Amino acid sequence: MNPPAPIRPDPAAPQAGPGSPPGTAADTGRAAAASQWRLIWWRFRRHRLAMASSAVIGLLVFVALFCEFVAPTTPGDYSAEHTHAPPQALHLVDTRDGFDLGLYVHGYRSTRDEETLAREYTVDESVKIPVGFFVEGRPYELWGVIPADTHLIGPQDPDQRMYLLGADRNGRDMLSRIVYGTRVSLSIGLAGVAVSFVLGVVLGGISGYFGGRIDTAIQRVIEFTMSIPTIPLWMGLSAAVPREWSALQTYFAITVILSLIGWTDLARVVRGRFLSLREEDFVLAARLDGCGRARIIRRHMLPSFTSHIVASLTLAIPLMILAETALSFLGLGLQPPVVSWGVLMQEAQNIHSIANAPWTLLPGAAVTVAVLALNFAGDGIRDSADPYQ
Repeated sequence: MNPPAPIRPDPAAPQAGPGSPPGTAADTGRAAAASQWRLIWWRFRRHRLAMASSAVIGLLVFVALFCEFVAPTTPGDYSAEHTHAPPQALHLVDTRDGFDLGLYVHGYRSTRDEETLAREYTVDESVKIPVGFFVEGRPYELWGVIPADTHLIGPQDPDQRMYLLGADRNGRDMLSRIVYGTRVSLSIGLAGVAVSFVLGVVLGGISGYFGGRIDTAIQRVIEFTMSIPTIPLWMGLSAAVPREWSALQTYFAITVILSLIGWTDLARVVRGRFLSLREEDFVLAARLDGCGRARIIRRHMLPSFTSHIVASLTLAIPLMILAETALSFLGLGLQPPVVSWGVLMQEAQNIHSIANAPWTLLPGAAVTVAVLALNFAGDGIRDSADPYQ
């Protein structure tokens, strides 16, 4: 009797590789030995929308960190001759006198309407303003410490002006002001969520794990906070901020206000999960094994509902950004000379600006992009971290 032929691997079957995701037959052993965070990463990178949103978030973070370098000019640089100047088109090739390759914009020709006295702009193709990268421009201090004058993009001649997204009523560059506003709005959202995350997880975990009178007291505080109407609460807390405070002090005050309002939802979520998990067998086993309460909560209970916490956090960050925008738009939050997306949207509070300078609404587009990117990335992280997927 002939021995059975050896089993040869199918060349068409998927082979294990250092970058291949788990779930295939070739990756079963490697997936079983992988850590939880590596499994989450493998799942997350298969979520294309979440990966694209993460790239957008990374770009926003880069802009927020290096806004002085990215912006074509400083946010306070103004020109009385360019009030509500329209956006300029960025050109690459000039074919008027041959074939001239290079970035440039055309200048403006402004006139006054004899009836309304409004300034009207037309493109002056006879004026060519060369644009370059890493050019010398208005001096600034990176992070308020390092003096520099190099900008990522801008006119090659520092004395010339460029308005790729138009100008506001004072002749200030909208692109530069939106870039500077990215730092303030994103940092308020992230700092506010960090504080509310600590409050929500700690108080919600104590409430759900211990129960009894502690649970009752914490839940009454949460219910009282949630029962207060949001806008009157904002108005009251914002009115308590002294007007003589500096912009930095007001910034921290707004962050604390948003944190005190935004922690209740996360605390409810954490409490509900703790109530359902504290009777599970793995919690009882950890308790019998001699683990302390802090270790049981930190090492056993919290990792089991990471996806719920991630979902709450990714929804809370956009809400913080929107809350800051709404407060500043209503005049209750940050005020000029601080530059945030909400402060910039105050330009669009009158019909004159919307009708004659619709580009003043562009900070709202920045808010929309940031909120959508954070939500899509949060959905991908939530699905990847869900142990029941």
